[in-house]
Amino acid sequence: MQTAGYSLSGLILSLLLLAVPVEAGELVVSADFPGGSAEVLKVDQQTRSITVCPAGDPQFGWPCWWYFKVSGIKPGETLTVSVDASNLKQANGSKLSANWALPERAAFSLDRKTWKQTGSGTREEDHCRWTQQVDAEQAWFAWGPPFVPSDAQTLVDRLSRKHEDVTAFELCKTRAGRSVPALVLSPDGKHSDDRMVIWIQARQHAWESGGSWVGRGFIEWAVSDDPLAVALREKVDIYYVPIMDIDNVATGNGGKNQIPHDHNRDWSEMPRWNAVQAAMKALKQFDKQNRLVMFVDLHNPGASSKQPFFYIAPPELNTQRRKALQDNFIAICREEMQEPLKLDRSTPSTGPKYDKRWKEISSNWVRSATREHVVGITLETCWNTPHSHPQGYMTVGQQLGRGIARYLKQDPRQSPALD
Repeated sequence: MQTAGYSLSGLILSLLLLAVPVEAGELVVSADFPGGSAEVLKVDQQTRSITVCPAGDPQFGWPCWWYFKVSGIKPGETLTVSVDASNLKQANGSKLSANWALPERAAFSLDRKTWKQTGSGTREEDHCRWTQQVDAEQAWFAWGPPFVPSDAQTLVDRLSRKHEDVTAFELCKTRAGRSVPALVLSPDGKHSDDRMVIWIQARQHAWESGGSWVGRGFIEWAVSDDPLAVALREKVDIYYVPIMDIDNVATGNGGKNQIPHDHNRDWSEMPRWNAVQAAMKALKQFDKQNRLVMFVDLHNPGASSKQPFFYIAPPELNTQRRKALQDNFIAICREEMQEPLKLDRSTPSTGPKYDKRWKEISSNWVRSATREHVVGITLETCWNTPHSHPQGYMTVGQQLGRGIARYLKQDPRQSPALD
């Protein structure tokens, strides 16, 4: 007897197999993939608990980033994931605060595409523990939602294929030979010396993955049908770099304060990092053409920050005109950035007391090396909140885009000099 192409006995056997419960396998932890970082300290098969610590090399930046895969899961079971951050060291041997490595909520995914947050963890000194039900045979856990080199390449390629005004290009090859993907958004055939240029970049510090998600939110908004985005594209060329420190993102290292210095302390007459050198060259050319009007560097701040904020120009690099333009831009962004992450009214600066290499910070270099009407600024988007997930980050990026578009309704190159 046949039923819809299947034998009755075969159908019964299939139903019986479906009814057999899936046995819990042996939990296996691995981090041998791009962006992965974890040293396994303990796996308890009976309690279904895992303890790891970040495995980054301090020579390549703060070892606060962690990202690993767990396989052997019985779908539906609850895992306990713990991170031990008690022995984190900086390159000079001094202790790195565990706060940098222990978010209140960890990121997790069942497919490395959709990232969600766990519930609040349980913090005990330099350790944190999270519990999470996993409805799959494998899962990935991370400090925050990862955004690795392949994500950057996929993003610029996808937008380039979908939108005729978008062109993907390679900013440079890194010292290790990796490609740094980038794109330019400019209407075909409208390139001219009259069009303004803005430059948006993320991840000069590799561990700050939220910056790339904010950048993705911005650039996907910029190609959208939002009337403000359409108006922005009519008069502005947008250059976007999703990840500046590709090498440390790929190897799972932190990047911040690496030896001899990180990307955001490299904006000097002789830059060490190829991505910085390429960005500086392009920015100088745009400024020479009197086209550059804005530079935005995307970062994540410390664990205690609960709202996004801008780092502004220190008094040593300010003029009355530059300050007026900067203040106008921030005021507009404050109107746009309301929910879910409201822009903080605090606007610290990056002057001599901030860092001994303060002049080599990217936004400071822009302020000192380009024309007075150029706004050079750093946006720090908080990573330790219930909204510090891909959608929350991308919403900040969209709001940043609207703020830029409203600010550039009037050409800042034409604004009168202030006495």
